[in-house]
Amino acid sequence: MTEKQEISIEDGAANKTISVIRERIDSIDNQILLLLKERLLCAKDIGRLKNQNKRAKWDPLRERQIFERLKAMNNNDFPEPPLISIFREIITTCRLSQKTVTVGYLGPEATFSHLAGVKYFGQSARFIPQETIEDIFHDVEHGRITYGIVPVENSIEGSVTSTLDSFIKYRVKICGEVNLAIKHNLVNFSGAMEDIKMVVSHSQPLAQCRQWLRKNLPDVPTQTVFSTGVAAQMAQKDHTLGAIASSLAIKTYELQVVAQGVEDYRGNTTRFLLIGRRSLTRSGKDKTSFVLSVIDRPGALNDVLHILAEHGISLTRIESRPVKGEAGKYMFFIDLLGHINDPVIDKAVMRLRETCASFEWLGSYPQLEETDN
Repeated sequence: MTEKQEISIEDGAANKTISVIRERIDSIDNQILLLLKERLLCAKDIGRLKNQNKRAKWDPLRERQIFERLKAMNNNDFPEPPLISIFREIITTCRLSQKTVTVGYLGPEATFSHLAGVKYFGQSARFIPQETIEDIFHDVEHGRITYGIVPVENSIEGSVTSTLDSFIKYRVKICGEVNLAIKHNLVNFSGAMEDIKMVVSHSQPLAQCRQWLRKNLPDVPTQTVFSTGVAAQMAQKDHTLGAIASSLAIKTYELQVVAQGVEDYRGNTTRFLLIGRRSLTRSGKDKTSFVLSVIDRPGALNDVLHILAEHGISLTRIESRPVKGEAGKYMFFIDLLGHINDPVIDKAVMRLRETCASFEWLGSYPQLEETDN
């Protein structure tokens, strides 16, 4: 037998083995599909029962228990982040089959807010672009959309002030949070840097790419627009413009990449909040947010912090915003660990209401898992 014949026999055996394994994969895929369809039917049955008993469709405790059980069963055999992502898509799709959900985001299509919404809900929700962050709050408050996804802080540039100001103005509740790693791309129609006569984007991305732009496009002016999606739309129509936009915008608006990763610092992450008309029940691992103002006297803010410390409550964030039209007065946004229905949080809140000049509970919602970041 020649060497060529031996190789041919080995190739044939390998191809036969591959064929058998592929048949097994097809069989597994078929079983997965049948089980997904069965799971969806079960979710719809639960939805009908909840309607009869007027129970909330979203049960954060139940979802957390599912994820914890799956992670324990998995024992790290399947990579955990994609496992959680896959099952979040499945769980969300089944939950949303019980009720049509609309989600407002800062549009147009392919903004980072849009990406954050897809990360949270998967592809199952109906996403509705809005012109401004305040429009999202307005439409949630008035029931025109079910939820809104809004940026609240960036790891480099800090808080998104329009979101904080809208929490003061509108009566909505925080229902969840999601972190999105931000990767900025400089894009235009041709893909050639020399064609760019102006760079457009939202104010936050422009600030996050300031040093890169100064070094690589020192003589090119910048212009602030409502969102990265608007910037991408403009670059699609005006071929002298470059836009700082998301990876999704490249495909959506058929643009070319001039440079990837143009942010000045790595690890750039934006925290987004999900807002709705009602807060959620306890998941067992929650976070709670307040906005309050203090009485105008020395040590007033310290009294607030002392109350929280006395009850052993951990703060994760505190942020101040000036009260519009009242010089020298501030509102304080506070995030802490726990749910409003936890006895220790409830006791602390009773004392805060007595101590503060104003106090507003913004919502309690499930904490991010490490794999969500």
